Amino acid sequence: MRSTVSAYTRLPKIHKFSVAGIAATGAAVIAVAVAPGAFAADTDTAAIAVKPTAWSADAFGETGQDELDQRTRAAATDAKADAAGAVVKAQADKERAEKQAANRSTERKPVEAKPAAPAAPAKPAAPAKKAYADNLEGWISESLDILRAKGIPASYDGIKRNIMRESTGNPRAINDWDVNAVNGVPSKGLLQVIDPTFKAYHVEGTSWDIYDPVANITAACNYAADKYGSMDNVNSAY
Repeated sequence: MRSTVSAYTRLPKIHKFSVAGIAATGAAVIAVAVAPGAFAADTDTAAIAVKPTAWSADAFGETGQDELDQRTRAAATDAKADAAGAVVKAQADKERAEKQAANRSTERKPVEAKPAAPAAPAKPAAPAKKAYADNLEGWISESLDILRAKGIPASYDGIKRNIMRESTGNPRAINDWDVNAVNGVPSKGLLQVIDPTFKAYHVEGTSWDIYDPVANITAACNYAADKYGSMDNVNSAY
């Protein structure tokens, strides 16, 4: 048999705690209307038909603290990232400034003039070719210079004396009556040299023309030096 509990029936401890917890959080105001038949006494202790709350003030506090900790850690992470980025940017700005300063310093630095290469020693000018008169005096003088360079002995007087006897100074003179002429090899030029002798005693650097005055004199003097020791020793036909 069910008995009706009055509004002033004492509540068990568990219900007291639940009601007190709800009141403490301020989340809701619970009005308990006690009416006849609202409570049943199946046991010695009557129970109020109120379902206990699934959360408490302590549980809410822990959850809020977790969220705060997460936000704090996130903010700290962002701050570290910002600080690292600022350090990297500052280093990049410093390097860029140093590079620009170095470039400006290089631009302002005067260009050092390279020492001029030592001038190559000037080649000695070739000695001017000696000029000789185109006459007997000049022909003998030129022939003597060539003979001395070749080491062939002769003198101006010995050459001129034999020229005057052989051709009287005519470079185109030719003997067409002596034995050489009879044999087909007449004597020619200033010192009356036959062709075979001229070719055999020709002096390098002179003309191969037997009538050339200088070539004729040097070949004749070369022959006289070989046969008589010098043109100076020739006083007749030779």
